[in-house]
Amino acid sequence: MDSDTWSNEKDREDNLVMVEPVELAPPTVTTEGAQHAHNAIRTEPSYSTIGSSEKHEKEYLQKREDSMEESCTSNTGIPELSTEWEDDSPYPEVRATVPNTDDPTMPTNTFRMWFIGIISTAILSIFNTFFGFRYPSVGIPLILVELLALPIGRFMAQVLPEKQFRIFGQTFTLNPGPFNIKEHALIALMASFGGGAYALDITSTQRVFYNQNWGVLYELCLVISTQFIGYGFAGVCRRYLVWPPSMIWPGNLVTVSFFTSMHEPSGTSSNGKMNRWKFFLIAMACSALYYWFPGYVFQALSIFNWVCWIAPDNFVVNSLFGYTSGFGMSLLTFDWNQITYAIAPLYTPWWAQANAFVAFVLIFWIIAPICYYSNVFYSAYLPVSAVYAFDNTGNEYAAAAIMANGTFNEQMYEEYSPLYMTITFALDYGISFAALTAVLVHAALWHGHDFVRQLRTSLSEEGDVHSRLMAVYREVPDWWYILLGLVSFGLALVTTLVWPTELPVWGLILALIVSLVYLLPTGIILAISNFDITMNVMAELIGGYLLPGKPVANMMFKTFGLMTNQQALGFVADLKLGHYMKIPPRMMFVTQIVATLIAGVLCVLVQDWMFVNVDGLCTATQADNFTCPGIEIFGAASLIYGTIGPARFFATGLYSPLLWCFLIGAVLSLVCYLLAKRYPNSVFKWINIPLALYGAEGMPPASGFNYVSGFLVGTIFMYYIRRYHVEWWSRYNYLLSVALDSGVAISALLIYLIMYLPSTPIVLVGTSLITANWWGNTVSSNNLDAMYASWKTINPGETFGLTSW
Repeated sequence: MDSDTWSNEKDREDNLVMVEPVELAPPTVTTEGAQHAHNAIRTEPSYSTIGSSEKHEKEYLQKREDSMEESCTSNTGIPELSTEWEDDSPYPEVRATVPNTDDPTMPTNTFRMWFIGIISTAILSIFNTFFGFRYPSVGIPLILVELLALPIGRFMAQVLPEKQFRIFGQTFTLNPGPFNIKEHALIALMASFGGGAYALDITSTQRVFYNQNWGVLYELCLVISTQFIGYGFAGVCRRYLVWPPSMIWPGNLVTVSFFTSMHEPSGTSSNGKMNRWKFFLIAMACSALYYWFPGYVFQALSIFNWVCWIAPDNFVVNSLFGYTSGFGMSLLTFDWNQITYAIAPLYTPWWAQANAFVAFVLIFWIIAPICYYSNVFYSAYLPVSAVYAFDNTGNEYAAAAIMANGTFNEQMYEEYSPLYMTITFALDYGISFAALTAVLVHAALWHGHDFVRQLRTSLSEEGDVHSRLMAVYREVPDWWYILLGLVSFGLALVTTLVWPTELPVWGLILALIVSLVYLLPTGIILAISNFDITMNVMAELIGGYLLPGKPVANMMFKTFGLMTNQQALGFVADLKLGHYMKIPPRMMFVTQIVATLIAGVLCVLVQDWMFVNVDGLCTATQADNFTCPGIEIFGAASLIYGTIGPARFFATGLYSPLLWCFLIGAVLSLVCYLLAKRYPNSVFKWINIPLALYGAEGMPPASGFNYVSGFLVGTIFMYYIRRYHVEWWSRYNYLLSVALDSGVAISALLIYLIMYLPSTPIVLVGTSLITANWWGNTVSSNNLDAMYASWKTINPGETFGLTSW
């Protein structure tokens, strides 16, 4: 970029891109078609410069409030596009957060972006991988990177030389002008890949459970192939999940609101409202200070099972109202971390929250208690809810008792016990089975015609202003994605064939096909509702059936089937974020590839270093608590699915009735579709069966009060305030969400480092030492709920359940 281009960067930043999207003055320029995309790059007039500003504002806000009624008018969550919004998005959530302006000359491929982004990715990858092996674990929250990147970027803009260089015939400068919002977003995007690599669970489990160490080259091939192979599929999905304005991706709206608030001018806005960045800082500070109470000082505020405090020895009371192993009917929690555990209440659309909440109540507060107290599946001999399996004595299932030399032993299994699950865990599997067929039927019925139409649609033909603005930039060619997918597939083949993984080529291909089949249906649900549908159960089920007795092959099948889908959707979500932030698609592509590669390599190297240099790693007696709890859970699942196999407890075993849920899910989706078409103005237009099922399957480990508290907050903000106080909601709602999350994340990190990491967790207050051991932190655990009690009991030496298996 030459000097003339960037010399007025500050003026553009102040007057164009940082315009507050929530003011939403009446459009003054009409944009028609991609050929007029540049006409949409404008500055909206503020109310202070418009005659009769108060009247204009009230009329415009009333118009926007009326448009709220048009949003999400069917169970697809997708309203019809309105020609009234040619200069903005037809969706009120997007209009409230995403600026309908752009500056294509704003630099993105800058030295400081790459420098801060790569350093941030490396630090987060190393730190989060290292402490991920520890219990309790801790990670550097992404919000810290996002907050620190702004002053660092502005500092570099002040001190770096502005001299221009010529490299390979291209002009380059270390300092192209003021640090801008697009650079900031790209840095955060790169840092977000520093959370770790899923495939590390395979290599760690191989070392801990099977004593297999196949070297760093195997680990690199496995991690890189699983991280990248989904990116090839993402290119196919752009025209379905990124370009259409109906794919709003609610989670991205929070991110956009955060960045636009950070880069808007300081001070109070002209209409007297609090500056959004100041609002964010105040809300984040309050959240951070408050979290010390439920997070450390008074933890009963978090696990607020108050009914169990009154009757700690009454099993019925504890089973119904308990949080740890009960149904969680205590209703409330005062911990934001718990409120958002099952539902993201401040940005998930209210209709989606309602679907999930109603399904949860029907399944886990009506059906589950009936089944439990009727002793269905012998569940009354177990706790109501737990995330692990049990044997026929009521103890946790010991996978080692059925293994000989790392393989399944039939005789040992027959001498030990069949596998039993709590009633909530069993119903959770049933929900997953039903949702897997429901999402396919739902997608075919509601979106089948859209798939065909979008196949022939280009970005410039999309209806909203954001697509027209993005048409200015060069798109990533399809062959880039195809080449990336083929190279990753080749690397996956090398991984499975060179090393003794026991995963056949057809198994790898099948895992990828299953992931691809579900990619668009699950992506649509995520894009319109913010509920993430994972392929975890499907991958475990198919792998367990087809590859019995091969735990490593099962882990790899699950990883390729699951992570291909997850990585593709993650890539697509980032592309939509770039779409909203008006970042050139090719820059989005390159930064994601670079960040993924850096994070994957560093995660592997850190893991290898730890297994060599940390004594007793992943053992219960490790001196510094590097006990690897996540690896223990992942390894136990590999033993159960890869050794016992789902055929023994689903096909012909105790839990075989749950397979009917596959049919139930498909039928429910079909029936609701027919009813919605027959009665278009009835409640059926709001029912989304796959979303309801997936939204409800969080228990366990979630509990009832996670859903109740989340839905209550969601009803207040996403229904009442959004409907009756639209101006406040448009300006602050999404920002409040990220502020509360940020405060909790920062406080949680400080509590861990200050209070839990030292050997003696204390805090000095004046001359007194306050420890965490008092009634407010112990009352929630002094009851039958915390003890995982069961309704029916057996005497020592006795067993319950099946007599043959």
